[in-house]
Amino acid sequence: MRTAVVMPVGAHFDLHQPNSMETVARTLAQADSGEVRIFCCEGAQDHGGLPVQTLPAANRLKALRQALAVYRPDVIEFHQQTQQAVALAPHFPDAAITLYRHNAVKPPRHVIDRWRYERRYDRMDGLIFVSEAARRDFLKDFARLEAKAFAVPNPIDVDLWRGPTDQREPVIAFAGRAMPEKGVDLICAALPAVLQRHPGWRAVLMLNDWGKHAAWAAPHIAPLERFGERVRVLNSAPLAQVRAEMQRAAIALTPSVWAEPLGLTALEAHAAGAALVSSGRGGLREASGPHAVYVDDLTPSGLNRAIDDLIADPARRLSLARAAQAYVSATHTPEHRAAQLHSLRGRLIQAKRS
Repeated sequence: MRTAVVMPVGAHFDLHQPNSMETVARTLAQADSGEVRIFCCEGAQDHGGLPVQTLPAANRLKALRQALAVYRPDVIEFHQQTQQAVALAPHFPDAAITLYRHNAVKPPRHVIDRWRYERRYDRMDGLIFVSEAARRDFLKDFARLEAKAFAVPNPIDVDLWRGPTDQREPVIAFAGRAMPEKGVDLICAALPAVLQRHPGWRAVLMLNDWGKHAAWAAPHIAPLERFGERVRVLNSAPLAQVRAEMQRAAIALTPSVWAEPLGLTALEAHAAGAALVSSGRGGLREASGPHAVYVDDLTPSGLNRAIDDLIADPARRLSLARAAQAYVSATHTPEHRAAQLHSLRGRLIQAKRS
């Protein structure tokens, strides 16, 4: 089975500066038992050894169509962007066309929107979501497409992230985009009281896409400057640095205020060996199972209390971290998720050809 994995416009698939979408695609491709080729934009320093076809910025769609015609895939898997899939699907009638959604699908505003979106999605042979929660959310608006909607939860390469659960530094870590949806403002409002009560503890905020969100995020971060070196802010840090920080931190935070499709940063924190405080929204409970502290009162005071409780109970922190690391090692392995995806692709090819 020959699969073309088409990344969205702007995705360079760089090994050292990936976004979460590229990390998922890479992890699955590395574990896949079939033949996979990645199609992405030019500009990466290192693709990491996977078969990659780069596309120019000028006339990208035409170049992509020509490259796919030469490759002759059995499956064309378009990540995230529906328009690419809709434009190119008619040119490859023998291939199974799938749309792989990494975040929530925009809900229709009115009946005409619903009709338009449904027509686009109906042209796909399969719609793949990164959690059952994301799939269910999609079907609230597009119930007629249930037979085409599937969930393949995100994988995590635990061996790449694994850190010792019993040798942790008194650090509270956050890694994610510097935007409101990720709860950055809640973290910044909760941390001062925590750090005042626990002078031996520190925090590190690893904020991605800083250039896009700095104007919003900077005022929330400013009050933390009074703690000096006890609070480090790393803007758009490379993945290796994020991984090293998570492997040291005793507590990690994912206080997302929106419904996370799954929450790759939660999986990474578990694999790295940190105890996790989570909002549990969207697919975050699928990511963590019962092995996180869930904050139902998602306010600075609610987050404050959850962090405080973990700081005060080292035995609970260690128990949570060990159980969560074992859970993701058994549940979210690349081999398991890649086999799920490979099987789904095979079924879609058979259905298309029959």
